[in-house]
Amino acid sequence: MFPIVVFVNEAAPARVWCAAMTNPSGTELDLAALLVKGWAGRDDFPDTEYGRALEFYEAMRAYDDRLYCVRERASGLIEQWTGRRPRDVGSFGTRLNLETSDLDLGIGYPVEGRSGLMATLASYTEFLGERYTRFSTTRLVFSFTVDDVQIDMSALTEDDFAVACRMLDQIGQIMTHEERVCHTWVKHLLGQQGRLEEYAAWKLVTYRRFCPEFNWVPIPEKAST
Repeated sequence: MFPIVVFVNEAAPARVWCAAMTNPSGTELDLAALLVKGWAGRDDFPDTEYGRALEFYEAMRAYDDRLYCVRERASGLIEQWTGRRPRDVGSFGTRLNLETSDLDLGIGYPVEGRSGLMATLASYTEFLGERYTRFSTTRLVFSFTVDDVQIDMSALTEDDFAVACRMLDQIGQIMTHEERVCHTWVKHLLGQQGRLEEYAAWKLVTYRRFCPEFNWVPIPEKAST
């Protein structure tokens, strides 16, 4: 959605797991069919494939404690700078993250105050640009680093932020654990196979499913970093 990359430089148990266990070319899944379907559920997975997916998903949880701490520090900084408490709007917040997945924080902010916001954040962040959220509204995207983790902060319109929060609440309430496991495994396989455009598109299927009113445009260059 608001893509960035998290760089984790410490010992990486999930990376070791990937090297030892993952054989993307041997997957039993029809990835092309899942891409067309735009969703992945337990019924799409043979038992052995789901077992691999579940093991991989549980390995991803090795990064949770560190990222929780980084997110809390980053959230505190954003609140200090902007007066707004952010929300995790990325894959870590929805529990769909990979070892190198996004850590994205979003706030709602008045459009008329954007020039002042940019001036305030100029000393603390890098401005990445203005991107469409809906077809008629945009968000400002900034980047900064906490503990060697790159953070993207998106300033949405206040109405769009309310819609995004509603979407995230629905994902939290409705998306099942099995669906999270399946989605994450498909994303991992696409990344391992170097299918970066399809990977970038797959990252957005959950958001598109729960929030069709936003303009979900894949950013393939982010998938390659």
